Amino acid sequence: MTVRTTRRVFLSAATMMAAALAATACGSPQDTASGGGDSAAPVKVGLVYSQSGALASYGKQYIEGFKAGLDYATKGTNKVGDRAIELTEVDDAGDPAKAVSAAKDLIGKGTKIIAGSTASGVALQVAPIAAQNKALFISGPAATDAVTGANKYTFRSGRQSYQDVVTAKSFIGDAAGKKVVVFAQDGAFGDANEAAVKAVIGGAGATVSSVRAPASATEFTPFASQIKAAKPDLLFVAWAGTTAPAMWQTLDQQAVLSSTTVVTGLDIRASWPTFGAAGSKISFLSHYFDGASDTEAAKALKAKVGTLDLFHPDGFAAAQMVVRAVQEGGDDVDKMVKALEGWSFDGVKGSMTIRAEDHALLQPMYQAKLTGSGTAFTATAEKTLTGDESAPPVVAMKG
Repeated sequence: MTVRTTRRVFLSAATMMAAALAATACGSPQDTASGGGDSAAPVKVGLVYSQSGALASYGKQYIEGFKAGLDYATKGTNKVGDRAIELTEVDDAGDPAKAVSAAKDLIGKGTKIIAGSTASGVALQVAPIAAQNKALFISGPAATDAVTGANKYTFRSGRQSYQDVVTAKSFIGDAAGKKVVVFAQDGAFGDANEAAVKAVIGGAGATVSSVRAPASATEFTPFASQIKAAKPDLLFVAWAGTTAPAMWQTLDQQAVLSSTTVVTGLDIRASWPTFGAAGSKISFLSHYFDGASDTEAAKALKAKVGTLDLFHPDGFAAAQMVVRAVQEGGDDVDKMVKALEGWSFDGVKGSMTIRAEDHALLQPMYQAKLTGSGTAFTATAEKTLTGDESAPPVVAMKG
């Protein structure tokens, strides 16, 4: 377990707010208050995320966004009231057991705020620890829908899978009577994507079927033939791994990309060259990419990190949420929870709202296109869905 501890200080605005914001009010994360609690003691915040392992690139974007968000939320003064923020960074390497151990250790040392969770499996294991110990947990890039409504102490700073699939659905408008095919690899990843499409798009009236390929497959012509024979109105592709370039090349060569609307998720920039010549023929659902928004927060983030990528906004929003929690809750975690529930704020993506009922983070999502080729691909937003348009259904709070 790798631990890095840094000390950062957060400062309130020159004048305190005349009255506390109501939990449902729309406020700027730069509005500040004393935060209560011991005015001399530092506020301990634990960041448990992937510094190494398969999702290390996601974790790097998250922490860059977090530190930029802290700077932004405090106007560069690095204090909340007169209290220093003490950050402890722990590498979970995407391992739930390591993350749970780290969270327990941090909480045992007096940390009341845990943030991070690059991986969904990690988030689902850390959330119960937060509830058991009455600590605030703000999950990061982990997209599993199960984080929403996990318990009253668990929040998220990124999007969830439902919002991805709703964005895919937006490409065909009214889904009633439409035919949708999911093309995915066999295994848990493919199962989850097929289930999500059936629930969201099938639930809206579409007929959903699937074409599944073994994870070991290297020849994709037979699968392309099955897809063409199905004549779908929408092909939803969920793919991971080194066979992606060959898969996309085959779909292009077999005219699948020109015969129907093909939608997949736009991953981090480093993955874009895998689309090859097919890249400009695919419709992308997107959580975020450089240029997707032009908000003040996006400008501030870009000034700090340069080219923006998929998970920078998740870290930035987490920092805004941490500052809000400390401003309004001091050392009282239940007050932190109340301060976040129903809170609307201006994030990198635009207007963000933490739904009080289940802590879903309502946020803009994007339809995107790629132009150019290879490492020179450029993404542009074709349409922006509002937080309400991409909102997942309300779920009952589990704890």
